[in-house]
Amino acid sequence: MTTVRLPLFPLNTVLFPGLVLPLNVFEERYRAMMRELLKTGEDEPRRFAVVAIRDGREVAPTAPGLPDQTARPERGPAAGFGSDPIQAFHRVGCIADAATIREREDGSFEVLATGTTRVRLLSVDASGPFLVAELEEIPEDAGDGAGALAEGVLRAFRNYQKRLAGARERSLTTGADLPDEPSVVSYLVAAAAVLDVPAKQRLLQAPDTATRLAEELKLLRSEAAVIRHLPSLPAVDLTRAPTSPN
Repeated sequence: MTTVRLPLFPLNTVLFPGLVLPLNVFEERYRAMMRELLKTGEDEPRRFAVVAIRDGREVAPTAPGLPDQTARPERGPAAGFGSDPIQAFHRVGCIADAATIREREDGSFEVLATGTTRVRLLSVDASGPFLVAELEEIPEDAGDGAGALAEGVLRAFRNYQKRLAGARERSLTTGADLPDEPSVVSYLVAAAAVLDVPAKQRLLQAPDTATRLAEELKLLRSEAAVIRHLPSLPAVDLTRAPTSPN
């Protein structure tokens, strides 16, 4: 079992290996994390872990609110996540490698990171200026029939894209050819499909590529059938990950 200890960045989104994650970092706990990452040489990976929040707030409250207007806002690395922060997070996440960390004049940061490896959350340390996690790396097993399933998922995904474009009354522009390597296909489709966090989390923690692809095939066919009967859909870019407000 390969374990690693890394800074932890909880978000209201799921990061997949190979996908780009832009971040606008303004909370002090995450500013401290970025300042620490900048101490790593440019020729070495600046890694942190991303986990999806199951129960908590991505941005900690900064002013009193309901029901107690006199309550003091939470402070510290675990603010918004309760007394035992690990319970607020999904247990499978992804390591992110920050290719760009740019500090602004106001002390906030503009960060561009890429998902690399799935990890399982073992423990969370909240004793420092930011959360740090003990993590177990999860290998990516192909499973049975991943190649054939990837072909089916790509066909279903193209049909899904066409139906989305039609529901939005605009042209379909993919911008690039889709990959054909099964694990890459599985992660790209999982990130690009318009699904809620629990559904994306289930895809991230699938035991192998084939299982993930089989689940995606069901989801894409189901979603395409639903879209066929909808007059319109909200605008969601299928080729980019959402930017975190933090």
